[in-house]
Amino acid sequence: MALIKSISGIRGTIGGKPGESLSPVDIVKFTAAYGIWLQRRHKREKLKVIVGRDARRSGSMVNSFVITTLRSLGISVTDLGLATTPTVEVAVTGLLADGGIIITASHNPGEWNALKLLNENGEFLSADDGMKVLDIAAREDFNFAGVDSSGSLDYDETWVTKHIDLVLGLSLVSVKEIRAANFTVAIDCINSVGGIVLPGLLTALGVGKIVELNTYPDGKFAHTPEPLPENLKDISALVPKVKADIGFVVDPDVDRLAVICEDGTMFGEEYTLVAVSDYILKSTPGSTVSNLSSTKALRDITNGYGCKHYSSAVGEVNVVEEMKKRGAVIGGEGNGGVIYPELHYGRDALIGIALFLSHLAKSKMKCSELKRIYPEYVIAKKKLTLSPTVEFSQIADAIRKHFKDSSFDERDGLWFEHQGGWVQIRKSNTEPVIRIYAEGRTANEADNLADAVIGIVKKL
Repeated sequence: MALIKSISGIRGTIGGKPGESLSPVDIVKFTAAYGIWLQRRHKREKLKVIVGRDARRSGSMVNSFVITTLRSLGISVTDLGLATTPTVEVAVTGLLADGGIIITASHNPGEWNALKLLNENGEFLSADDGMKVLDIAAREDFNFAGVDSSGSLDYDETWVTKHIDLVLGLSLVSVKEIRAANFTVAIDCINSVGGIVLPGLLTALGVGKIVELNTYPDGKFAHTPEPLPENLKDISALVPKVKADIGFVVDPDVDRLAVICEDGTMFGEEYTLVAVSDYILKSTPGSTVSNLSSTKALRDITNGYGCKHYSSAVGEVNVVEEMKKRGAVIGGEGNGGVIYPELHYGRDALIGIALFLSHLAKSKMKCSELKRIYPEYVIAKKKLTLSPTVEFSQIADAIRKHFKDSSFDERDGLWFEHQGGWVQIRKSNTEPVIRIYAEGRTANEADNLADAVIGIVKKL
């Protein structure tokens, strides 16, 4: 059993003892803390919060606890039912709500669930605001409303369609070209809310034929939810079998997007953002942002347009903060998370699909050909158990000494460039390990760079 409390919300396995897993007690406690934080933030008690959930089997139960807790604080709730994370985000601003809660454990397995917390802008809480919620929860500083002051409950299941309409209304979404291309598209929606949204989106975009895999939203995940190559063998085999032009895979809450080429090979999660950014920058020159763990290819593409690329610490809230600071036209994370501020500041696979298909249609290329036009990099991702006698500061000192001619960035662990590649070393917040990410031009180059760092750590 596990329970992870962080500034972005609370995540854990369902069942078990309070404080050790995501029990009903913990759901109520952290929902109440969030509600109290909202009331203090807006300096009033009569508020409105949007709630939506992915299709995992515990979702209905968690949803009931969340809604009842908010209403018992005097907060009114609009329940979207089954909805993607980005759908809830756009609904918060669309309905002029004061906040939102998304019930989803994202890419975690089915026994997990979580509460993702949003502010009135439909964006994840800042680090400072997240700490305030955690502090209220720790002190159990709650004040519930009387029976005559409970919040109301409304249901609104129209926001899937509204979200699709908002995406189609973007100036760079080229429905005419997509329809003319008459694409055959295969999709894998991991038996969650993507199975509700993606067929409707693709039909509205004018896709010629849709081949569905795992689209029934019963929460019985057909494979490990994280959209990594080792989990996507079925869709990779399906795409060439049905002669699809492209395959799209989303995670359970549809904020991450993986792409399968027509030959069944992975376009690469890292390159979802690269390709979409290339398309945006052709028409809308401006700065781009990705986190420190994302591929260098985005910086290369951005510089090629005479524009500036900026990096941020890992985490969507950090990327968004940097995007606002730099006025970025596009940004995101190398895990397939595309953030397009013309619609909203949140990772959104629907936007990613619409812009990627527009790019593919206009390029007149096959998907695999499109991939080959981008700088080729490979990222090695490794981890190492950390001895309790070794401090991270010791590791950082040893690495700086060994790679003394490199430039270092300490906003998120330790990051440095080395011979055309880069390395990031981060200490896990939830387990006694350090994570080592290294990028190079080839898999061998990336592995060697990561192994060099591991060798330094082991000597300590």
